[in-house]
Amino acid sequence: MTSNAVLSSSSNAVALADRIGELVACMRSAEAELGAVLVEVERRGVMELFGYRSAARLLEQLADIPKSAAERIVKRARLVNPGRNLDGSPISALAPATGVAARAGRLSNPMIDVITDVLGQVPPEHHASAEADLLTFAAEAGHKQVAALGARILAHLVPDGEEPSVADPVIPPRELFLRRRRSGTWELNARFDDETGTRASALLDALAERRTSDEGPDLRTLPQRYGDAFSDAIDLALNSPELPMQAGERAHVMVAVSLEELKSGVGTATLGDSGTMSAAEARVHACDAMVIPAVLGEKSEPLNLGRLRRLISAGLRRALFLRDRGCAFPGCHRPPRHCQGHHIRHWADGGPTDLGNLVLMCAHHHRLLHHSGWEVRIAADGLPEFLPPAFIDRRRKPRRNNLHQPLPFAA
Repeated sequence: MTSNAVLSSSSNAVALADRIGELVACMRSAEAELGAVLVEVERRGVMELFGYRSAARLLEQLADIPKSAAERIVKRARLVNPGRNLDGSPISALAPATGVAARAGRLSNPMIDVITDVLGQVPPEHHASAEADLLTFAAEAGHKQVAALGARILAHLVPDGEEPSVADPVIPPRELFLRRRRSGTWELNARFDDETGTRASALLDALAERRTSDEGPDLRTLPQRYGDAFSDAIDLALNSPELPMQAGERAHVMVAVSLEELKSGVGTATLGDSGTMSAAEARVHACDAMVIPAVLGEKSEPLNLGRLRRLISAGLRRALFLRDRGCAFPGCHRPPRHCQGHHIRHWADGGPTDLGNLVLMCAHHHRLLHHSGWEVRIAADGLPEFLPPAFIDRRRKPRRNNLHQPLPFAA
């Protein structure tokens, strides 16, 4: 593809993304205005005006939508618009500033729900300041990030000390069958007792949550999310310091790839004894993983077997944990134990394995960085920041992850 074609494609993507943004803002504004009108109908008397028992019933008829959907719209509208009691006394809106922002088309319904849910638990004297903080954050973040901020606000204003109960485990027999098909895919079949199945379900549920980040919505199906969660669970186990040794080494997989293909990311690598993976995937794993690359020359002679300086030392990994506090990608909540070290300037291109050339990333966002228009760099203050593709932000304004709690003394 020529440079002109690439520029044209990028311009088209930006134009389409802008148009989608305009239409989404119109939809949001229209629904918020609709909610304000419905609250006004309630204030004047829906029975007197239309003969319906409720504004939700009226909307159900006029919009031809399910009753449950109409009730959600009315309930949300009551929280952000002032109303009136049956005796004529006024009802203040729980989140009036949120209502203003919603009518301007700046807030999604999930964002409105997050803000009103938090304000519903905040003491009345702190409503205005909490709402202002949440709306300020909402201008730059997604609803899940705002929910995380809301949880911090509630933890400060409404401390909660409940702890989950722990049941005694039972360990009956278990079976698992894993086999590789000639197509290169693997099939797993297992039978577990109730206690093991429950723990496995809890682990996979936690790892299969929809991804939160600034890259857009997570469109994976439930089986796809569970498949990725199983892969993440294997990574966690392989990185555990308590994993038993095999032949004097920690468990690992050897990947054979030529130096040229490792640098270019184009081609095929040999995985283990008989499997294959793309050179691009081998390039991802060459950053920091228990997949050890055997780099080969033109005559398939070993040039390097997992060069030690490529692998991140325990001390350097601890420094990464302390600095990044988890996946550094904007909006990602994955903790350090779910993350890998990514070379900003790739190891195969001569990038050093030191703190100034490393960033902590979960497996998903590590792959995304290798295969998308996102870029990462270390800012002047020594912290990682990400530049989004032009179709997300044509200015490519740097973004950071503000979900992870800073160190107690870092302020």
